[in-house]
Amino acid sequence: MGVKGDRTREAIRDKAYGLFSQKGYKDVTMKDICEETGLSRGGLYRHYDSTEQIFLEIVNGFSEKQSHDISKQIREHVPATVILEELLSRYEREMADCENSFSLAICEFYSDPAISETENSVRKQYEVSKSGWVELIHYGMESGEFKQVEPEAVFHIMAFAYQGVRMYGRLMELDENIPGQIINEVRRLLLLKEDLNE
Repeated sequence: MGVKGDRTREAIRDKAYGLFSQKGYKDVTMKDICEETGLSRGGLYRHYDSTEQIFLEIVNGFSEKQSHDISKQIREHVPATVILEELLSRYEREMADCENSFSLAICEFYSDPAISETENSVRKQYEVSKSGWVELIHYGMESGEFKQVEPEAVFHIMAFAYQGVRMYGRLMELDENIPGQIINEVRRLLLLKEDLNE
């Protein structure tokens, strides 16, 4: 499709992500995406056939990008504590932004019985995200920057707390301190005492 086409598809996904985060999956139409992007219907359909196709590309891209970025930073010998802080800062910002939660859209999409198991990217997203976190935690333990922990358990604490806040934040008002409390506990699980005091 070319560089211009790739840029257009990326712009469509970015705008659609905002719509899905605000409205959920079921309430977003191709017409909404046309209005948000400024594309004509024909222009949008040149790139995507449906909201489902756009949604799946967004979902599949999340964890792949995160894991790719983690692996790249590890290859470049970026300290594990620096990589962790970047991740935790992003997670904390996203948890605090309860008005724009993509988690609700994910639940709506995958609770539809018409979505086949072969299209279920939640499992794939979970596995890819887990592999990135586990790689980072092993890297941090081997470099002596992290405590000796069970990497998968730490990932599960972070991932399910994050998704819980993102979901509950759409359904009820949450204490604004909750994201910071979760992030600080993950830091305490991983970081050595001297790093916690900085």
